[in-house]
Amino acid sequence: MALYVSSACYCGFSQKRVEKIRAVASEGFATLKTEEEKVKLGGSDLKVTKIGIGAWSWGDTSYWNNFEWDDRKLKAAKGAFNASLDVGINWFDTAEVYGSTLVLGALNSETLLGRFIKERKEKDPEVEVAVATKFAALPWRFGRQSVITALKESLCRLGLSSVDLYQLHWPGLWGNEGYIDGLGDAVEMGLVKAVGVSNYSEKRLREAYEKLKKRGIPLASNQVNYSLIYRLPEENGVKATCDELGVTLIAYSPIAQGALTGKYTPDNPPTGPRGRIYTPEFLTKLQPLLNRIMEIGQNYDKTPTQENVVPIPGAKNEEQAKEFAGALGWRLTDDEINELRSLASETKPVIGFPVEKL
Repeated sequence: MALYVSSACYCGFSQKRVEKIRAVASEGFATLKTEEEKVKLGGSDLKVTKIGIGAWSWGDTSYWNNFEWDDRKLKAAKGAFNASLDVGINWFDTAEVYGSTLVLGALNSETLLGRFIKERKEKDPEVEVAVATKFAALPWRFGRQSVITALKESLCRLGLSSVDLYQLHWPGLWGNEGYIDGLGDAVEMGLVKAVGVSNYSEKRLREAYEKLKKRGIPLASNQVNYSLIYRLPEENGVKATCDELGVTLIAYSPIAQGALTGKYTPDNPPTGPRGRIYTPEFLTKLQPLLNRIMEIGQNYDKTPTQENVVPIPGAKNEEQAKEFAGALGWRLTDDEINELRSLASETKPVIGFPVEKL
């Protein structure tokens, strides 16, 4: 059972800890099918479901999956993909650097997503899948053509002729104007339906917006780390600027990489690099918030969404994908929202992505 609270409160419930909370996949759960249940990304014409699925972990061996990728995890990721489509969530966010083949044992996330799409379409030719991917602003990449070249390589891995949303993954150390020009070129070439940025500060966000606006191209989105326990976008002006400009904020890690699900405890912290962020000490201080989330959640069987914010939690398996689909269509009271935000403020903020401050 997932819980998404206004103003960067997206949490989840582990069914093991909260047995009284009805699983999303149980009777009474409705899939998302109509256009009314979708939202436009910024000023673009692209409509997506109010929740997307992040594919950061698919194929990765550097941050996720305990440094290994095997057939069992491949099967689980495919299950997450198919289950998402089955419950009506049909857009997936990936990136050229997710599951980088430069890391031993990794399998590129774009390649996996492309394979899953192909296999699903063989069984269901009419299925619609929206794909978002990202350009890596690597130091040796210069100019607008580098964006187009990278995009075409992504399309090759995905097995697609175009993608729905193409984003700059982070601001480059230099050459950012050329990258924005490349996004505009991609739209005009028909290779993408909409373009966005990721990990952009208020200043860089405004610059990108204005540069694209001169070509009559809307900046659809800014994808940033945003959750109940990481609210930097509210503090640094990014959220307010997105609202002002009509740019949709896409929230990655909205459940704090699993920390807000109740899955991890001081005695059972996450493994790998996440264990250095969500330490037993941190999880101990997080318990009052998780306990209150659990108490509130027993009074609800759905989850609210926030205006101009689209969360993209990562789904590693079928069960998670089905649970995330329940995070739509309702609101907590203002008192409950304020209480959770107050409890969250007592927890030391987690570490973000360093390039947010570039």
